[in-house]
Amino acid sequence: MNRNPRPHPLRIGNASGFYGDRFDAMREMLTGGQLDVLTGDYLAELTMLILGRDRLKDPARGYAKTFLRQLEECLGLARERGVRIVANAGGLNPAGLADAVRELAGRLGLGETRVAHVEGDDLRARFPHALTANAYLGGAGITACLNAGADVVVTGRVTDAALVTGPAAAHFGWGPTEYDRLAGAVVAGHVLECGAQATGGNYAFFAEQGAQRGADLLRHPGHPLAEIHEDGSCVITKHDRTGGFVDVGTVTAQLLYETQGARYAGPDVTARLDTVALTQEGPDRVRIDGVRGEAPPPTLKAGLNRLGGFRNEVVFVLTGLDIEAKAALTRAQIEDALDRAESRPAEVRWELARTDRPDAPTEEGASALLRLVVRDTDADTVGRTLSGAAIELALASYPGFHVTAPPGKGSPYGVFEAAYVERDTVDHVAVLPDGERRLAPSGADTLVLEELRPAPLPPPLPPGPARRAPLGLVAGARSGDKGGDANVGVWVRTDDAWRWLAHELTVDRLRQLLPETAELRVVRHDLPNLRALNFVVEGLLGEGVAAQARFDPQAKGLGEWLRARHLDIPEVLL
Repeated sequence: MNRNPRPHPLRIGNASGFYGDRFDAMREMLTGGQLDVLTGDYLAELTMLILGRDRLKDPARGYAKTFLRQLEECLGLARERGVRIVANAGGLNPAGLADAVRELAGRLGLGETRVAHVEGDDLRARFPHALTANAYLGGAGITACLNAGADVVVTGRVTDAALVTGPAAAHFGWGPTEYDRLAGAVVAGHVLECGAQATGGNYAFFAEQGAQRGADLLRHPGHPLAEIHEDGSCVITKHDRTGGFVDVGTVTAQLLYETQGARYAGPDVTARLDTVALTQEGPDRVRIDGVRGEAPPPTLKAGLNRLGGFRNEVVFVLTGLDIEAKAALTRAQIEDALDRAESRPAEVRWELARTDRPDAPTEEGASALLRLVVRDTDADTVGRTLSGAAIELALASYPGFHVTAPPGKGSPYGVFEAAYVERDTVDHVAVLPDGERRLAPSGADTLVLEELRPAPLPPPLPPGPARRAPLGLVAGARSGDKGGDANVGVWVRTDDAWRWLAHELTVDRLRQLLPETAELRVVRHDLPNLRALNFVVEGLLGEGVAAQARFDPQAKGLGEWLRARHLDIPEVLL
């Protein structure tokens, strides 16, 4: 495709950040203002497991059914407004979803709708032990579908950012080696991918913004859009008259979400997050430019899900006095019962959450929660064994004995792992609206991924008085999961605060503030342009979110826990 010499900016919005996101967001995005492309991100590690279990029940399933229901309301509206739709809702069965979209279009009297799909990510033949095995593809297949005139493109497991790089490359005619432009689109895609997280959702300083702009600000945040330019720069914004807000802080927070080092690798390009420059261009408008890109790595990441066994849990409510003693008695009684059982669960995990307060005015406020989780490969071992042990204590344990809910049957849990395959061994296929199957090109150049040398630190703040206070008074944070690892990104809003944070929040200090990380490998990555640090905590989440090995299995609250921890902060920053 020849590049248009004067292409207009591409307005691309996002209506879904996960499978289950706000249903009416697609209609809001289509009616709220001008768009060229509307994307939807429906896939995550846990979603692939859910879709894999759906496919076990019915081989014709395996895609996000919500997307079809949204199209039933909105496909005519999209066609009327000339908005093309690109979504990864195809999950494990993009061909099946494409057929369902065609059938829906015919039923709605929109039979001229051109539907295409992308496939080739399914790697189960290579990993027969896995319930799902999918390579993370890039945007080239989407580009081919759009260049062939598709109105709707559905994919399987592509990277979240591919939903933006594919349309941008089609619109501007970018080639596969235009790495800086592609990297800019990757960064835009990463900001858009989680929907309202870029418009004030889950934002560390939400209370401050609510106080400044009005309490209703975040009651119903709109979804974001990007105005992408031919050089790869963009402006992140949202439709007028929608809730939430877009500023440098909300964009910074999303840039740090579920990332690792300064090199953000993907199948299209490796984007250099250390080159990102953010500028507040106006109300609800943040410009992103300066992004540099490098050739992608020679391998593609693949996500594997398998059924790991069965789990069960029971939460004992401990009220009033002697909480520790009540917990110890319960634990001893349950452990004795499990030891006497015909089979003891392979994994038994206890956690006591001291949610109780002295002299509490309500019973709930006077209560702590003792959580027991068991896992095993046998359903009965975590089902009947645990149920019997817990229920038989009802009249024979601590005073005030009760549970939040009686334990039931064991439920299956999944295990996620990442693998890597050579990119030239994966057929990335665009199935065009006329049925033609076209192999999507991949760039010939690759670059083995290496960590960057740490950037020079700014000079520290001069000595001065300090006050013991929560880190969150001066720093924002956002955290998330990558398989069994967690990341927590921390950023500040002034140069002086960055001078302090860069020297204060070392790996050792993080381990002190978050003792659960003390025995784990923690890697710090510096992003001076964003005044940010990103920490990767390896192994914190065990076998991934589907295994539910931790109280917060996706590390969503890890950053907020860090912000709540106290340390000595220079008074000049407070």
